[in-house]
Amino acid sequence: MSTSSKEFGVYVHVPFCAHRCDYCAFATYSDRDFLMDSYVESVVKEINWQRADGLPLATSIFFGGGTPSRLTVEQLLRILDAIPRSDDAEVTVECNPEDASFERLRAYKNGGVTRMSFGVQSTQPAVLADLGRRHGIMAHEEVSQAVHDAGFATWNMDLIIGSRAETLSDVKRTLADLLGLAYPPPHISCYALTPEPSTPLGKDLSRHPDEDETADAYELVAKTLEDAGYQWEEISNWAKPGHECRHNHVYWDQGNYVGFGSAAHSHVDGRRYWNVRTPDRYIAMVENGERPLGGEEVLDDATRNFERDSLALRTRRGVPVEAFESLDEIAHLVNVERGQVTLTTSGRLLANQAIVRLRSSEEVN
Repeated sequence: MSTSSKEFGVYVHVPFCAHRCDYCAFATYSDRDFLMDSYVESVVKEINWQRADGLPLATSIFFGGGTPSRLTVEQLLRILDAIPRSDDAEVTVECNPEDASFERLRAYKNGGVTRMSFGVQSTQPAVLADLGRRHGIMAHEEVSQAVHDAGFATWNMDLIIGSRAETLSDVKRTLADLLGLAYPPPHISCYALTPEPSTPLGKDLSRHPDEDETADAYELVAKTLEDAGYQWEEISNWAKPGHECRHNHVYWDQGNYVGFGSAAHSHVDGRRYWNVRTPDRYIAMVENGERPLGGEEVLDDATRNFERDSLALRTRRGVPVEAFESLDEIAHLVNVERGQVTLTTSGRLLANQAIVRLRSSEEVN
């Protein structure tokens, strides 16, 4: 297996959840916990197959889901121990706030995890209820204290904006709650609620986000975080200097990464491939000695160039001005400084309007 960058990511998909949120369209299941032992063994076996093929040392590892904290600490660390990684590798685990006990977090830290990510989403009860989240309104305080006591220097909290139960005042109060913590998160992600057609949220038109209200909420989040010393990294991500998520940048920089587990995606030098979606089928295939490949595609040069530019434009790095034929039609969405084009705050909300005007977009149309 070849790599074209010093950075190499590994993603581990954990498809188990205690409860499925109304907005979730991910490959996750709330009725498959009985598969956990078999699933862990199958993931370890898949990793060992890749190691035999020459799996590079991971510079970043990300356990996502689903809910990785549904696994026992021992199960998760068994998978982590099977992955070859560099001495300075970043290892992130997504964790539900209700699972964030000091004992669990300390065990993660002792086992080699270096970074935590928590889906807090909001601190306002009406918003949490509308999103179907089960943690309490004080979860942000409990998480902050536990992660500090466990010794994590770098960690993340996720927010979601766009719930019809959420007002601009709710967003302001949530931000004040997070930034007012004794140990505020050094990295904050904020995602706009997306009504996927297959979800309960998607099927209920009365609950679909209002685009103007979501835009107002995003601009409030951006201004508040940037005024507080967070640097904008990517459309939905802000971090204090030195606390950027290394694994995210593998994706944003069109780097190479391998995914393990059901529904996990991989990209290596222009080849994109993914595993079968359900944990049942994944386990059955691995136990039968079969690679659990669900599909693949090889990207041509034009597609790779377009993806490179569109990903870069979503980040603070931006793209060279030469990436555009003309900026006249999108001058209100971008900043141009020292030959680089980046999105303004309002431009981030309309990023697709800029992306379709990239020179490289014409190559793939």
